[in-house]
Amino acid sequence: MGGASRKHSPVEPLKRALTTCVRAVASNRDLGVTFAAGTPELSEKSIKLPDLSRFPGKREIAVIRGWADSLSLQAACHDKAVHESLAPDQDGEARAAFEAVEQARVEALGASRMPGMGDNLAAKLEDMFAHGRFATVQRKEDVPLDQALGLIVRERLTGRAPPQSAHGLVEAWRPWIEGRAGTVLDRLKEVMEDQADFGRVSLDLLEALELVDSSSDLRTQSEQEEEEARDQSEGGEEQDEGGEEGEGQDESTKQQSSDNDVGDMQDSSEQSSTDQLDNEFDSEEEAETPESWRPNVSVFDDPEWFGYKIFTTEFDEEVAAETLSSPEELDRLRGFLDKELRNLSSIVARLANRLQRRLLAQQNRAWNFDLEEGVLDTSRLTRVVVDPTSPLSFMQESETQFRDTVVTLLIDNSGSMRGRPIMVAATCADILARTLERCGVKVEILGFTTRAWKGGLSREQWLNDGKPTNPGRLNDLRHIIYKTADAPWRRSKRSLALMMREGLLKENIDGEALVWAHRRLLARPEQRRILMMISDGAPVDDSTLSVNTAHYLEMHLRHVIEEIETKSPVQLLAIGIGHDVTRYYRRAVTISDPSELAGAMTEKLVELFEEPSESRQLRLESKKRRLARH
Repeated sequence: MGGASRKHSPVEPLKRALTTCVRAVASNRDLGVTFAAGTPELSEKSIKLPDLSRFPGKREIAVIRGWADSLSLQAACHDKAVHESLAPDQDGEARAAFEAVEQARVEALGASRMPGMGDNLAAKLEDMFAHGRFATVQRKEDVPLDQALGLIVRERLTGRAPPQSAHGLVEAWRPWIEGRAGTVLDRLKEVMEDQADFGRVSLDLLEALELVDSSSDLRTQSEQEEEEARDQSEGGEEQDEGGEEGEGQDESTKQQSSDNDVGDMQDSSEQSSTDQLDNEFDSEEEAETPESWRPNVSVFDDPEWFGYKIFTTEFDEEVAAETLSSPEELDRLRGFLDKELRNLSSIVARLANRLQRRLLAQQNRAWNFDLEEGVLDTSRLTRVVVDPTSPLSFMQESETQFRDTVVTLLIDNSGSMRGRPIMVAATCADILARTLERCGVKVEILGFTTRAWKGGLSREQWLNDGKPTNPGRLNDLRHIIYKTADAPWRRSKRSLALMMREGLLKENIDGEALVWAHRRLLARPEQRRILMMISDGAPVDDSTLSVNTAHYLEMHLRHVIEEIETKSPVQLLAIGIGHDVTRYYRRAVTISDPSELAGAMTEKLVELFEEPSESRQLRLESKKRRLARH
């Protein structure tokens, strides 16, 4: 019994306690509670909370308790149907502000009833703003209105001051918000217990801040229609009771009146539709030149603006694979890889041949026959002999429309890939490089890991500097070049085998690896650039996560992915081995067994090569316009 209990994770009792509390607060004993990497979220039947480290500190425990309280309060005190009936229809600043105010109401209910819950929620909020970029902001145009409004409403409802890390954010907006809507803010606490009444006052708040037009008119429009319908119904009944004239009315007159009513309703409907379309066009014209709170900053150029800081880059390295090992060891590892290639040759070769056929077919290297000039068509030799003066015996090769293409394979070299996953990844990279090279597609193969466990020299320097708070990324990066795009496969085949070296695989910081691979691709002259990430989960670096927020690396990864997917000419896709990566990447697939990797890589590349370039360009432009509006 004692031996079995020792096998449990030290945090299992805490997880069980959190699960019990969540179900109690949400008043739902069947509510599922999971602990996993990713953004905490509430769904219809479950709540996902951040995963805990093996030995969490007081701060980490307080933060996860805050998330548990926040999501369980939302399950208990927030009615989605009521929220949708009152929320502004259009996405954008008004909708974000309305939802931030409602979130403040939900959390204020718990904080006002249970002080301990209020402390947990405060810890969660402090963690959300721990990146520090809002602490000293002075201009309101540089920070989001919705977050400032949510914090000010929280202060009015609970009496708790905003976290110090968000002081600049709140103070930049406070004079403007309270100057325009101070009296409306005072009304919120009176209706805090009733979501519908609170939502109506929130609309008044948005109207006072000029985020919506005539919110009271929009809110009561349906009520006025219902009242008019009731008045008409009551008037008809009184007319029936008042005399016999109504009874003697001619049926044709009734029909004519009915037709007129229908015509009036149609005219009114058409007019309403026209007005609605005019409003939509007006709003689109206004959205073309919005006064956005967010400057045109790229996460590649200024990651600190997005809350991602690097303590030091002094010990990072970008290194060619052959320099990390001796030639003898590379030969030994290559022999091992060749042995594995023989075991998988039938499966992988079949997929590679399929990919090659698709790519060659796309290159349109066809011949036009029965021409009057060109190269003599040997299949028409009989015709030439029988009738030497016969035209249409020549052929010409059609011009190729296949664009120059380069593919980068970015492979996770973390410790969790050790064993079969990294072996299959190396095998597939080797086969894919050879296949694409035969098709005239250049391939670059990169890997990413860290130089040491637990922070390396970066952490030592941090300790020597007195352990400054929120140091940011705190480990030594190692970015490995296994094969450059211009190097042929035969010159790089030994380097590819280095992936299977036991001591190479350590920790993974995916966001910075994507930035590195993306920059290398942008420097390429090819017209089409494809970046394929092969990973087995979320970024993990114990040294960094132990001194920053729990989602520090993950949030940076999400910012980088969004930048590439919406603003870059590089086409990004991802393959997750054993872990779901679709929550990060739009074009992604998750495989449960490493043996499925070859098929997944081939299928995704085939999809990309078969996708018309015009449709992708239109979709990219549409995403840019949508981002510009917001």
